[in-house]
This record gives sequence, structure tokens and C-alpha cells, in this order.
Amino acid sequence: MARAVFDASAVIALLRDEPGAEMIASYAGDALISTVNLQEVVKALLVRGFTLEITRAMIEALHLEVRPHEIEDAYAAASLEGATRTLGRGLGDRTCMALAISAGLPAITTDQEWSQLSIPGLTVIRAR
Repeated sequence: MARAVFDASAVIALLRDEPGAEMIASYAGDALISTVNLQEVVKALLVRGFTLEITRAMIEALHLEVRPHEIEDAYAAASLEGATRTLGRGLGDRTCMALAISAGLPAITTDQEWSQLSIPGLTVIRAR
């Protein structure tokens, strides 16, 4: 059973063994990620020179439950724009937040600015 929702920055920090990786790793195997955030992770790894095959293997090794981004998810994420506008949060961040809210789970991120958000139903765990 999932215990948290990862945003892209959490997965990238884990894969690169950045500060906070140990805490993030404690949730691996018990975390959700949206297809939108998965795309961000894949892109980041491809940009760093990893092949698609190696990228897939690295992500699959984390045993994340990948959730599709459906129509209602798109509306829920878009509805967070007003609450996130001043911090410049984009599509991926809002998607992660909406998934965390709908799943009733905390969102894990490395993004310091998320702690400044006050969104009903959203619990944020900063990995660093």
C-alpha cells in the first residue's frame, strides 16, 4: 500500500544519490508517481545521456506505482494554479499535488518552496 506520492525532484534526487536520497529511499516501493512526473524523470535522465533502456530499468527498480493522468486529474491539477501561482509552480508540480490530495497521501519533494504552500488537503514532506 502506498505511503507517499513522489514528485520528479524526489525521484531524481534518489537516482542521483543527492542529499535526502536516504529518506526518499525509505518510501521506494511504497510510493505513487503520476505519468506526468514520470515523463519529467525520464526526460531528465535522457538529457543526462542515459539510454531509454537504462532509464526504464533504473525507474522500474524503484517499484513505484505509476498512476495515469486522467481527465479529472487534469481538472484537479489545473484548479491548484491560483494557490501555486506566486511560487511559479508548473504542470508537473500541480499534478503531483493533485495526486497526493486525491490519494490522501503526503507529497515528497526536494523543492524548498513547497513548504510555503497552504493548500487544503496537501501534506508536503521535504526530503532536504
